[in-house]
Amino acid sequence: MSIMTIKDVEKLQTAINDAGLDYDVELTNGRISIVGPSDIVSSEIGILFSRLLANWVYPRRLGRVFDSAGGFILPDSNLTAPDVSFVSAARLRQSPRYFGELVPDLVVEIKSQSDRIKTLKNKILNLIKLGAIIGILIDPDEETVTVYRSQGEAIVFHNGDILTLPELFPGWELAVSELWPPIFTQEEIEGLTGDKEIEKKN
Repeated sequence: MSIMTIKDVEKLQTAINDAGLDYDVELTNGRISIVGPSDIVSSEIGILFSRLLANWVYPRRLGRVFDSAGGFILPDSNLTAPDVSFVSAARLRQSPRYFGELVPDLVVEIKSQSDRIKTLKNKILNLIKLGAIIGILIDPDEETVTVYRSQGEAIVFHNGDILTLPELFPGWELAVSELWPPIFTQEEIEGLTGDKEIEKKN
């Protein structure tokens, strides 16, 4: 099997996009993997985490937050796209119209229905080995958030816990319970419908 390169990834991604398909492409040790759409629970958690983080990062001009479409070329020539990532302002003063050619400071992986925890953990640990400061693995099934660093044991956060990442975001706090998609009650739905009816009458 021939070794694939970033140029091969670009050609394949262009062909996928031209076909109107929603797939992302990653490169690991010369092998291309195609990442399809995730389940919508994982997608919603990614949006919630990104929003809660970005609401802290951008007003303070700390850096940039990227979603799962943001690809990064790593020092080992691999291409990866974490579900959520952050790069500090000091390391990326302006985003290029290309892949990021660096390792993000923060990488977040969210377990989808078909993912294996071990695979995601190894991906995070490899990114930390390459220079990421913090890696986070979110497991919607267990409702846990596991934080990895280059030194020390992984720390597991549960509902009721407050996640803090002082190395990157001093003062930022995130209640783990805020990450899980809400279940709307019948009362909320009826209340929303009633509000719309009032607006129409006015």
